[in-house]
Amino acid sequence: RNNSFTGNIPLSTCNRSSFTLLILSYNIFTGPIPQCLSNFKIVKLRKNNLEGSIPDMFYVGASIQTLDIGYNQLTGKLPRSLLNCSFLQFLSVDNNIIKDTFPFWLMALPTLQVLTLSSNKFYGPISSSDQGHLVFPELRILDISHNNFGGSFPPSYFVNWKALSHKMNEDGSIYMVYNKEAYKNVYYIYEDVIDLQNKGLFMEQTKVLTSYGAIDFSGNRFVGKIPESIGLLKALIALNLSNNAFTGHIPLSLENLTELESLDLSRNKLSGTIPNGLGSLSFLAYINVSHNQLKGEIPQGTQITGQSKSSFEGNAGLCGLPLEQSCFRSSVPAIQPKQEDEEEEEDKGEVLNWKAVAIGYAPGVLFGLAIAQLIASYKPEWLVKIIGPEKRKHR
Repeated sequence: RNNSFTGNIPLSTCNRSSFTLLILSYNIFTGPIPQCLSNFKIVKLRKNNLEGSIPDMFYVGASIQTLDIGYNQLTGKLPRSLLNCSFLQFLSVDNNIIKDTFPFWLMALPTLQVLTLSSNKFYGPISSSDQGHLVFPELRILDISHNNFGGSFPPSYFVNWKALSHKMNEDGSIYMVYNKEAYKNVYYIYEDVIDLQNKGLFMEQTKVLTSYGAIDFSGNRFVGKIPESIGLLKALIALNLSNNAFTGHIPLSLENLTELESLDLSRNKLSGTIPNGLGSLSFLAYINVSHNQLKGEIPQGTQITGQSKSSFEGNAGLCGLPLEQSCFRSSVPAIQPKQEDEEEEEDKGEVLNWKAVAIGYAPGVLFGLAIAQLIASYKPEWLVKIIGPEKRKHR
């Protein structure tokens, strides 16, 4: 792996019965995939330019544990003979041109832990009354993003996802590894590689944690409500349901996902408020609910207020940090009562001023009338002199 080998993979590889590992990833191989994949425990042909379909020649009892043929130009359908690979743990066919329906039949594999079908041309529902509930006994990483899957989910869709419902890594191992392979007293440990979108970033994980639980349904055509049973997957670390057409409220049961580190519900048609409990998920490092129809105040908690405002934009009814839109409406209504009080005070002042004028005016009038009465009664001499004798005579 990690060279610049070109041309076809030599057919002679199928003639070496002692080979148990076929690891040619990150080269420039072209042509078809060898027909003898069942001969190996580990097959990694990732990131080449291989063409054609996946050989449908897996025999009963095949010992293959890992089949990674992602990032090629493979077409056709998933080979149904994979059902014979009862030891298969890791299956990745991402970033090819495979056109098929969802492989419900893979549920029969008892040890399958990782299934990545992303960026192909898969189509149709992944929930069917004919198939019952989706039950992969050991599955803990399912990536079906960027396909043409559609349809809705029943509320109990995740009820039987046992591997994601309790703690994992009980054997003490950290990464998905396989038994040491010995050749001439040299021992090797082979670890799986996976590409996942996590915390808003697309990244390649060169080591797959045994404690890692992830579901990525993004970039499809799913509709209806997000099942409340999602809250049963307590070992889930990354959940991506973005770029679909989900409706209804964000499930309150998400508050039960105490191990959750990354949650992406962006670009759907979700309504209602953001559950307050999301703010108390202590490991939640990334949340994105942008471009929905959410409303109300964003829950205030360390894990949420530390997010970028872009994680909440595109929801006209949302308010509160980290958005600039305050949950308190315009201050005009708050000022109006004060203005009314001031006007009332001014009115009271004017009334009091008029009362004062009235109180001052009344005694003045009475005093003037009293003086006039005295003058009319006594006619003092100084008044006679002013009026004059003629005026007196005339009177």
